[in-house]
Amino acid sequence: MRSLAIAALLALALPAGAQDATYTVRMLAPETALAAAQAALKKCRDSGWQVAVAVVDRAGVAQVMLRDRYAGAHTFRTAIGKAWTAASFRTPTTELARISQPGQPQSGIRNLPNAVLLGGGLLIEAQGSILGAIGVSGAPGGDADDTCARAGIDAIRDKIEF
Repeated sequence: MRSLAIAALLALALPAGAQDATYTVRMLAPETALAAAQAALKKCRDSGWQVAVAVVDRAGVAQVMLRDRYAGAHTFRTAIGKAWTAASFRTPTTELARISQPGQPQSGIRNLPNAVLLGGGLLIEAQGSILGAIGVSGAPGGDADDTCARAGIDAIRDKIEF
């Protein structure tokens, strides 16, 4: 309560417009990012799939990366790429894959460096804020990758919705 009072006093003491010079963002704690990745990995394992899972923060910087023992060598980079792409474009990668098909107005994003336009990258959102993204690679298709990623998000939902 004391820190709240101090913050209120500081806000009053700042010159007009100074509050607009900065902003506050919510970030995933490393433990929460890890819990999401572990839950996604478990969902895929339970389905018989060996995958890699990555969780990135809202800026696309990797927080957690897990790769199951028999997941393909390409899967760790692809999982990070899917998570980065979802965070960077603020859009699930399945949707990006759809809107960037040849002949579509957004087809040019397929040529951007590091963009991975395959299903399996989902945003982690809570209370109207993007907290990060999760990417899964190695399941048999983007829909299956999405299912595992969604399980990861569902596992932390109660922790991020407060």
